[in-house]
Amino acid sequence: MSDIFRVTSGGPSGARTGELVLPHGVVETPVFMPVGTAATVKAVLHERLCELGFRLILGNTYHLFLRPGTETIRSLGGLHGFTGWKGNVLTDSGGYQVFSLAGLRKISDEGVLFQSHLDGSRHLFTPESVVEAQVAFNSDVQMALDVCTAYGTGESQAQQAVIRTSAWARRARDAWLVERDRGYRGLLFGIVQGNFYPHLRRRSAEEIIELDLPGIAIGGLSVGEEADRFREMLWETAQYLPTDLPRYLMGIGTPDYIFDAVESGMDMFDCVFPTRIARNGTVLTRDGRVVLRHEAHREDAQPIDAECGCMTCRRYSRAYLRHLFKSREILGPMLTTEHNLYYIAELVAGIREAVRSGTFAAHRRAVLERFEEGERARQDRR
Repeated sequence: MSDIFRVTSGGPSGARTGELVLPHGVVETPVFMPVGTAATVKAVLHERLCELGFRLILGNTYHLFLRPGTETIRSLGGLHGFTGWKGNVLTDSGGYQVFSLAGLRKISDEGVLFQSHLDGSRHLFTPESVVEAQVAFNSDVQMALDVCTAYGTGESQAQQAVIRTSAWARRARDAWLVERDRGYRGLLFGIVQGNFYPHLRRRSAEEIIELDLPGIAIGGLSVGEEADRFREMLWETAQYLPTDLPRYLMGIGTPDYIFDAVESGMDMFDCVFPTRIARNGTVLTRDGRVVLRHEAHREDAQPIDAECGCMTCRRYSRAYLRHLFKSREILGPMLTTEHNLYYIAELVAGIREAVRSGTFAAHRRAVLERFEEGERARQDRR
């Protein structure tokens, strides 16, 4: 599978750039993937995503399995035919969503029996059925079913989750290889778990690596732990991952965590954070976050960020955007979502350029010092 990924600059295990070759086009890495839970990145057109430079977005197996259903999507040409999105799609396994259901699911060696949050109906996810669903979606990258555990989980329970994650990944690989023989072109990534126990992280990484999959992901981080614990376990886990594979850190999207991910050698990351806060009226700027609903912006003629080139900043004032949110106009979330995605796209493009030019450390320091100074000033004003 070495022909699907190559490192183009930087060190093998630190900050690096690369190219990931997928069925619907080449993706430059490091790459941030906007989350499109229900086959749409909320409040933004597919065309705008493409114009902003995104070539890889996420879909969610759990939600799409429940609605509109696997067979509906298959019959309409997979996610690309169903949605009209021309780029690549990565679908997660649904493991994290099932994990978050807590009392509505039961995990066994066979898989996960869960109740739908929509209507209470009961369903079973197995490693094989999750592969089958993602093949029906024609996912360019699909994730193996895993067991994610909460921060603070005891060692015995975390170990059992690692055992099941490895066994399920093995079964997923076998099912995926059968589908590859039938013509399916999408890739399968395994997920490293282990909670916050270093020896379990190492064990999980070694067992997933043994499966010889085309990509590998770190799961179970950014699940409520302090930033220092996140960074500690990120670096602990990253050191065990192969340097010739694309490496995906699941569920991070703040500027500091993005820099942490790249510095540790991660190539891919995703998070709902930029689009979710946008829909609530909070935007990202070079000088920290801006909460547009605040009274201070009632007559504020400034754009969100005077240095930003996005369409929202070129045309609209903070005062107008505040008015849209106060009036509950749909246009408000659309404009702020566009801005936040532009910000993230520009941030990651700047990181790629800094890695290529050998200035990553200085670039990280300059960007985060300015952002964090703005955050402190915002807190002082509250």
